[in-house]
Amino acid sequence: MSQPKVDVVLKNACSSIGEGPHWDDASKSLMYVDIKNNDVHRYNTATGQDEVRHLKDTVSLVVPRRAGGYVVGLGRRLSVLEWNTGMVSTVQEVDGDTGNRFNDGKCDAKGRLWAGTMGPELHGKGFEPEAGSLYCLDVDRSIEKKVSKVHISNGLAWTDDNKTFYYIDSVPRKVYAYDFDLETGAISKKRTAVDFAPYSKETHGLPDGMTIDTDGKLWVACYGAAAVFKCDPETGKILQKIDIPAKETTSVCWGGKNLDELYVTCALVNLSPEEFKTKYPLAGSIFKVTGTGSKGHPANMYKG
Repeated sequence: MSQPKVDVVLKNACSSIGEGPHWDDASKSLMYVDIKNNDVHRYNTATGQDEVRHLKDTVSLVVPRRAGGYVVGLGRRLSVLEWNTGMVSTVQEVDGDTGNRFNDGKCDAKGRLWAGTMGPELHGKGFEPEAGSLYCLDVDRSIEKKVSKVHISNGLAWTDDNKTFYYIDSVPRKVYAYDFDLETGAISKKRTAVDFAPYSKETHGLPDGMTIDTDGKLWVACYGAAAVFKCDPETGKILQKIDIPAKETTSVCWGGKNLDELYVTCALVNLSPEEFKTKYPLAGSIFKVTGTGSKGHPANMYKG
């Protein structure tokens, strides 16, 4: 098995929670967000320029839109951000009268956006349990709730044949699999594909963001584990661990010219100043993993 190399692409790029990496193949740019700083970033790998748009609420996901601009998860809203003007317009709002917010989201092969919510933080005791849901925003801008009673809605991925949908709820520490109907967007037959619960949180953390490679293997960033794990959803086995020099690893995506570079985001929250200074000085950075021997597919954009 290849011995991957981990490089820092942007040091301490995020000062809260770096998340939602999305490789925009057309512009060779890495999109990502800094959730609690309310920032959307666009890092042009050709020029080295990292542009930022500051919004007025937590921003949890960013996906290019075929008609222009980007769809972002903004608090409890899915909105369109026009990059050049900074203008934001709401498409849908969910979970009214709650302290919920959107978290991770991605588009399927039909250009529908799948995005989930999570409950508000409880004072030092995690998040409100089972307060979130998984939604699907169709290309006609209608929205449908697909899964209820979610703790922390996170990583999403689809198999090459679009017959299986993978979805993470972080608190049970499971990657679920569903049968998926691409034409209708229907999901059914929920089961556990990869279970992190038997492993300690110290070594394997909470499964967070996720991507899939061309061989159908899942790459899962695990929050609190300073690592990304390669998993086989067919057997449930963890195949490989890639150590990342930042404790709160949040998400991953394939990028680069050949889509064989694994970009990794992480958070800087929950670290004491001493921990940041002595143990994890690269917290909040954007990392690039090469030499994995794997590659991904181009990411889908929103077609609505």
